[in-house]
Amino acid sequence: MAKITMRQAISQALWEEMERDPNVFILGEEVGVWGGTYAVTKGFYDHFGPERVKDTPIAEAAIIGAAIGAALTGTRPVAELMTINFAFSAMDHIVNEAAKLHYMFNGQMVLPLVIRTVGGGGRQLGATHSQTPDAIFAHFPGLKVVAPGTPADAKGLLKAAIRSNDPIMFIEHATLYQTRGEIPDGDYLVPIGTSKVQREGKHVTVVTYSKMLELSMKAADLLAKEGIEVEIVDLRSLRPLDMGPVIESIKKTNRGIIVEEGWKSFGVGSEIMSRIYEEAFDYIDAPIKRVAQKEVPLPYNSTLEQMALPQIEDIVSAIKEVM
Repeated sequence: MAKITMRQAISQALWEEMERDPNVFILGEEVGVWGGTYAVTKGFYDHFGPERVKDTPIAEAAIIGAAIGAALTGTRPVAELMTINFAFSAMDHIVNEAAKLHYMFNGQMVLPLVIRTVGGGGRQLGATHSQTPDAIFAHFPGLKVVAPGTPADAKGLLKAAIRSNDPIMFIEHATLYQTRGEIPDGDYLVPIGTSKVQREGKHVTVVTYSKMLELSMKAADLLAKEGIEVEIVDLRSLRPLDMGPVIESIKKTNRGIIVEEGWKSFGVGSEIMSRIYEEAFDYIDAPIKRVAQKEVPLPYNSTLEQMALPQIEDIVSAIKEVM
């Protein structure tokens, strides 16, 4: 298996799917001539041409509106929003059209649309460009939400998303593009809506996804030196939400924490905690704890930004508390 970066994995997935299916095309700000804000689509414009790699105006509502229309006519658009913060400018299209048209018209139309976007903090981009509003989009039935934490999952999930007939928000974390990982050889897909145990353990369960998977793995390495074996469940998809591996892990360890980069109030962790208590209450030996971002607009100052974001030490502390 090759070891490549998250950026390369996402780029490979897009390239392979565009080669496989001529109905797949890309549109967004600077995706063409410039090669993408994060260099994911570098070289695509020269290879596939302007008909399939379309630079758009700085108008997110226009990008998503055009992509919805294109999807309804039989193509498979991959619309790129430079950051998930800009998705708020296209909220009506995303939640009132993309998420609902299939249902409102009794399945007479399908909407094979992927919205690639970048979320998360840690790059000193300020409060309006560093949010993690994943839970907002996962709230709406009809819209699938995917947020991979490894290069292999990023490639497999993106390929599956492009082949799907459903509208999908594909959220990439801004600080994971340089993360390296092994990629299986050949054409492979990762099913959307499946969680995965990324690390086996027996003392405590950590439920997480995206960037926080990386931090949780590092916390588990530290705790292993003290004899604490942490099991880590990576959600990978927020909708559909696969609680099977989470519940089975809680039944084994009897203790759990949830780690998310978003704010704690009304967040992903709140939903996971509620479902654990609903489905596995009799197996819990200690209160479930949540690790999340401080409830402030994320500061620009680097030191303050890191103080607001979850850190490895926060995860270690939470695990020791439930132990």
